Amino acid sequence: MQTSWSSQASRMRGSRQTFLNLFCILWLPLLLKAASSSPLPHGNNPPPASLPSGLYKGQTCVGCVLVVSVIEQLAQWHNSTVKAAVERLCNYIPEKLQGFCYVLAELYGPHIAELIDREMNADVVCHSLKLCKQDPGQPLCHLYPPPKVGLSTAIRKAKRIMKTSKDLKSFMGFSSICAFPLLANLCEKIKYVIKNKLPFEDFDGDKFSTFPTLRGYHWRGRDCNDKNTTVYPGRRPDNWDVKSDSNCNGIWGVDPKDGIPYEEKFCKDADSQGVVLLGDSAGAHFHIPPEWMTVTQMSVKSFANLPMAFTNELDWPQFSEITGFLNSTIGGWTDSLYLRLRRRNRCNHRDLQNISQNGGYSGNLLYLIKSLARNQLLDNPAIVIYATIGNDVCNGNRDTLAHMTTPKEMLSNVVQALRYLDSRLPNGSHVILTGLVDGRFLWDNLHDRYHPLGQLNRDITYSQLYSFLDCLQVSPCSGWLTPNETLRNLTSERALQLSNVLKEIATSEKFANFDIFYMDFPLRQTAEEWQKMGGEPWQLIEPVDGFHPSQIAAALGTSITWQKVLHEWPQVLGKENPFNDQIEAIFKDQGGH
Repeated sequence: MQTSWSSQASRMRGSRQTFLNLFCILWLPLLLKAASSSPLPHGNNPPPASLPSGLYKGQTCVGCVLVVSVIEQLAQWHNSTVKAAVERLCNYIPEKLQGFCYVLAELYGPHIAELIDREMNADVVCHSLKLCKQDPGQPLCHLYPPPKVGLSTAIRKAKRIMKTSKDLKSFMGFSSICAFPLLANLCEKIKYVIKNKLPFEDFDGDKFSTFPTLRGYHWRGRDCNDKNTTVYPGRRPDNWDVKSDSNCNGIWGVDPKDGIPYEEKFCKDADSQGVVLLGDSAGAHFHIPPEWMTVTQMSVKSFANLPMAFTNELDWPQFSEITGFLNSTIGGWTDSLYLRLRRRNRCNHRDLQNISQNGGYSGNLLYLIKSLARNQLLDNPAIVIYATIGNDVCNGNRDTLAHMTTPKEMLSNVVQALRYLDSRLPNGSHVILTGLVDGRFLWDNLHDRYHPLGQLNRDITYSQLYSFLDCLQVSPCSGWLTPNETLRNLTSERALQLSNVLKEIATSEKFANFDIFYMDFPLRQTAEEWQKMGGEPWQLIEPVDGFHPSQIAAALGTSITWQKVLHEWPQVLGKENPFNDQIEAIFKDQGGH
């Protein structure tokens, strides 16, 4: 049996880098189809294998316009040819992924260069390449102001100029890159990771991993023995961990002075508990580095984190508000409920689970919640944060109000989720329901500012970006990211109604294995605190997507949430462990994270 485990582990580790490289090549069509940061179609069933074709085409158009814009600006900033700019961009990408970039450059580069040289903007280029498409009866979508001759005329002219090569036709003919036979099996594995939100590398099947990305330990506490399904973060210690560390908190063995196991001495009455987040892209901490599209800052260093970002679905849970544990490398600083709970009681080391997805809302959370790893009989209790702060009112549909979750649906979805938790969580757990955000903050603070892509030429504002995404029906939130004040107010009104449903549930519903609380999303307090520190409100919003909370907002939100819980529901956090200093003295960083 040992040989079998070792050989399997060896094969998996040997294929890690190959898999990661291929994952990064394949990520775009699959991620756009299966894990858009925009809300997915409503329903309680598993996420579909692909998104509606309109959404996929819209995301493809956005990607094309962004990339062509970057190429054009690189040529401008470095006073180079477009061909040189394409090569420069490919050289910025990590070396092992450059081959794919050069393949695309070979296919599209000459056409892009010819059109840019003739002063065609990115909208015109992408429409002429058929990567942006106009649906019958729908407007031509554009990010930039239309050319003087008109957008339709410019596109027709571009198509006449462009002599599409046979290679380009062949490449564009594939409905999916997964149609290539050699990639089909790998695509299925990637789809599994994206769909089920379980670690790709998990030898013993306990839902914990020793690998960081692909839903590994950036999302859940790191496994300390991936060959033993009874060893994982969050469990109660096996025989007080006399011989080995069964719960991965780094505390095990026997004190030679008195013969008492360290786990028993330090953790027996310590109210040990884990942190679980059930959330959306904000909870997963969606982030696209602005240096990826700001040519004045762009370098090889800018894209060093690209493989990690892609294999984490463009999420950064390791820096997030609820489960973050690493020092932020994306600006701001890391502060999280997990880190504070760990400082309060070092027996809680590694006991975290971030069960969030881009596009998560109260409906599809009913499927996502099944990836929770908690055993009622063997594991410690947990603090569960339920936080779908926007997607129940956010969607990219033109009739956005008709596609919002109703109060009745919200009540049903959340109560179902809580009943499931009651069947899985150990007794003594706690659940905190977080209200929806008032997203009018986004338009109010960003609409007239320049997007990172527009800073070089001062030609793209967030208002333009929002309109472009809305036209393509891929807006993360048509109800809030709009110049229509009435619609913004109606969206906030529905958000408040849904928050009131959560508040009522916390007041009226009772469960056997946990108590339940409600708190408003602390946006107002976060903004006030940041302004006291000399900051500006717009800095609390992710600069590239103009929608998600930034790293600064996440850290400040942690402090506000912690203080509220500490003062109003101190029983949720448990007592401070008096042995923390001794644990640190003996076990140092407890094996790290």
